Amino acid sequence: MSPAMDFDTLRRAMADNYEQPEGPGRNARAEQLLVEAEKLDVPLAVVEALGHQLKVYNYSSEKDKMFVPFARLLRMWDEHPEHFDEFEIHSLHWVFKWMSAGMLDQPHVPLASIEKWLGEMEHRYRLAGHSERAVRSAEFSVAAHLGDLERAERAYTAWMAADRDSMADCHACELHGQGWWRAVRGADEEALELWAPVLGGEYTCAHEPHTVLASSLLPLLRLGRVEEARAHHLRGFRLVRSMESMRGAYADHVEFCALTGNEARALELLAERPAYFTDSGDPRSKLDFMAVVALTTDRLTALGLGGQPVPGPVGRAWTAAELAVHARGEALALAARFDDRNGTPYIGERTRARMDRPVLVDRLPLGVRPARPARAGSHPSVPVPAPRTVAVAEAEAAEPGLDALLAEARRLSALRDPDAVEAWAAVSRAAEGRELEVGDRAEIADHAAMGLGPRGAALFLRAAELYAEAGDPGEALAARSRAAYVQALSGGSARALEAVAELREQALALYAEGGTGVSQTASVLVSRARTLMHRVDELETAAVDGQPLADSGSGSGSGSGSEGDVTVAAEEAARELLALAEPRAGDDVALASRAAEAYAMLGELSARADDAEAAAGLLRRAVEGFVAAGLPWFAVEYDSRLAGIAMHLGDMEAAERATRDALDHGGSHLEPAGHAQLHLRLAETLAATGRFGPASEHALEAAHWADEAGETATFGAWARHQLGGFLLRLGRWAEAAEILESALPDLTAETHGEGAIVQTRWWLGDCLTELGEHRGAAEHWLRAADVARHWPEQRDHAVLAHLAAEALGRAGMTAQADRAYVRACGLWRELGDVHGLVRALRARAWSAARLDGGLAEARELMAEAVRECESATAAPGSGTGAGSGPEDENENGGEDAGRRVVAELGHTHRQFGDLVARSVPDDAEEAAARDAFEEALGHMTRAIPVFASLGDALLGARTGSELAAGWLEADLGRHEAASVRARTVLALCDRLDGETAGARRSEAEKMLALVERAGRA
Repeated sequence: MSPAMDFDTLRRAMADNYEQPEGPGRNARAEQLLVEAEKLDVPLAVVEALGHQLKVYNYSSEKDKMFVPFARLLRMWDEHPEHFDEFEIHSLHWVFKWMSAGMLDQPHVPLASIEKWLGEMEHRYRLAGHSERAVRSAEFSVAAHLGDLERAERAYTAWMAADRDSMADCHACELHGQGWWRAVRGADEEALELWAPVLGGEYTCAHEPHTVLASSLLPLLRLGRVEEARAHHLRGFRLVRSMESMRGAYADHVEFCALTGNEARALELLAERPAYFTDSGDPRSKLDFMAVVALTTDRLTALGLGGQPVPGPVGRAWTAAELAVHARGEALALAARFDDRNGTPYIGERTRARMDRPVLVDRLPLGVRPARPARAGSHPSVPVPAPRTVAVAEAEAAEPGLDALLAEARRLSALRDPDAVEAWAAVSRAAEGRELEVGDRAEIADHAAMGLGPRGAALFLRAAELYAEAGDPGEALAARSRAAYVQALSGGSARALEAVAELREQALALYAEGGTGVSQTASVLVSRARTLMHRVDELETAAVDGQPLADSGSGSGSGSGSEGDVTVAAEEAARELLALAEPRAGDDVALASRAAEAYAMLGELSARADDAEAAAGLLRRAVEGFVAAGLPWFAVEYDSRLAGIAMHLGDMEAAERATRDALDHGGSHLEPAGHAQLHLRLAETLAATGRFGPASEHALEAAHWADEAGETATFGAWARHQLGGFLLRLGRWAEAAEILESALPDLTAETHGEGAIVQTRWWLGDCLTELGEHRGAAEHWLRAADVARHWPEQRDHAVLAHLAAEALGRAGMTAQADRAYVRACGLWRELGDVHGLVRALRARAWSAARLDGGLAEARELMAEAVRECESATAAPGSGTGAGSGPEDENENGGEDAGRRVVAELGHTHRQFGDLVARSVPDDAEEAAARDAFEEALGHMTRAIPVFASLGDALLGARTGSELAAGWLEADLGRHEAASVRARTVLALCDRLDGETAGARRSEAEKMLALVERAGRA
């Protein structure tokens, strides 16, 4: 640091330092600046440097350092009040409140000293003429901390009754404290009502709504308003994440995760802030933090995850169980220090209650990406659909005998329950080492094969042998047909078709002779139909890929010929199955399901023939058949197909209904991946009709179930991408940003496509712009532009470069913004988009006026923008391109391209005038100022007729230009001309819309009054 620092340089350095992130670095810099202040021999410089130290200490983890500079400041005030200016006098009295809170948070400060300080604060405020409001607020904080509820209520009442003055906390902070007290007293609804203006953005400050969002989490959960709680967590955590002084609020977010089944998220949050485990400058917030660490790790231990590695104090590795013991000990030790100081057990009681708080919500999906891809059942805190029926579970728990297990397995098989396979597995386990009837062994083998999928062919054939040995030729044929079908799934469909054709002949002959039942015959027919449908799939895929099938077969009689032949054979097989099963189904669940499956096959074939309406009707019959048979889980696949067809037909209502039916019909039998796919389809269906709120809820569920299915990096990332987009459309910018940032690491060009990556970054830029994070927005837009620059169509590249330039400008990075605008200009020019080009040129002109190029370069760029417009208007239709740049004017949205170019010309003249007029410095010589105003007026005067030529569509822009010209006329002393312009605007106001009309009328009347007074002077 230069020893020549003067007072102004010192002040700038302190202002710059205050803008730096909270933490030890900022504090150390404040200490250095105090040393520099002491070198100046200017008492006010020392006062300001001490005040700066106080501020940075207060908003950091080193709050215990505040007391020394404050004591020095107070002594200086008592000895030399003349060394303080008005601002520093106000600041000195303001930080009395910080000292009060700071003493409470330091258990080594005696209670008597705190009470004495309250009296000192009251005395000094009275001398300074301040209201008692801040004093009573401080007294309330002391009483609430001690657990003296009666005194706290008295102080609270006095606080509310006292007048607000310049010493009162801001509205946002006061409302936070008031709501916090109502929540402590069990009045959650009242607390949320008090916080509503802060949550809604009516009142804000540097640390609000940060703390209100954190404090609201538990009240919302207790009231069952879980969606709001989730939103407040996503929005609030984003605000406190980078603020070192917000350890207490940070702890609230960790606690929220631990109480909602999001223990993994809680551990992520702990890992982000390792210093929070050990920072000792603010014991009260450390107590809060360690209490929720104990809560979280106790929760993990209770779930059987006590041995899991977790983040903890640096210097050693921690398991959840170890950290739970450590954190509880730390929290209780700190609480004991406060209670010893206070002479009450209140802090210890509240700390124990917090550490032992029960889970409030078993499962609350947050939408953000988990730390690592989850696997179904890998996290005990998240329920996974049970794989067995209650009946099977109860049977196993009671250790039933083999006969009971057989009876249960046969019952489930007759009902075609998905749990039948597991029931037969239980039979198989119980039968080990025991002699069984051959028929029983056949059934065990048959159902074991069903559980093996394409690998079950050999076991099906073994089952067939056993059925034949048991004297059941019909079941033997059915088992052989099932073997043929699974062989087809393994690439042998041509040979399988020959086998099932032969088996069909045998089954029908046996059935006609009375040698087997309709159920066994239907089993053979359904296997043949399934095999033919699979062959249709194979041939269609081969046709698309242009590759012949390895097992092309030889005879059309088996259905293994051309795709057309096989399709005809498949339809005949499905109709044959339907004709056999439907009339004979009655109460037979198996036959009813065969008939429903036949309808489903016919529906699929109709869909392949592009007969969507017929396909929908047949699939609907299939769904109805499965549901009527008590087999809704088999309807899910066809509900989903119905939804796809409905979307193809544009019937979004039917698509929504079918998707909801699929979720209902699947119930607990639906796998996590199925849940994810259906929820996302429903989300997209709802979004297509503009219902983004419900769509976001289902996208959230889709992300959760994708994680459960182990598809975080694939389907989960896509669901988060969609969820972020829906939240953005709802204006929930902070939530959307959290979700989209969470999705980005998993989005890849190979899996999701470059478009998804670009769109995610585009949306993120939109969100961050709304949140005021312009530099971050620019970064995402530039990275998206770098991807889009390789695309054949360059419009997205141009828009993204332009958006990035705007964001860089808002971030104060003028030189970087200009470079981005240069890139955008080149792209707009290549695209032939005059709107984008002209707007980029105008933006560059404004930037140039602030850079070294100055007004000369700015004039040149504005003149180029004028020439581009004039060239385009001289040749209507050329250079307008499809669409327009990133600043589309709503008022011109319905105008043709030529009129929009004319409008751009008017806006360019108007901005040219504004730029020249604003370039005049306050200390400019009169002659130079007049020249600039004359030039500016010329540009304004050219803008007015351009806008007028477009009629009422541009009346707002025209009247704005008239008024701007009028003020320039007044500055040039042409009062009559200014009056004429004002009266012109007043005459046009009746043709303007409400707010614009009011604003224009008010400004015109103000201009008239001023120029009339000036004319009389």
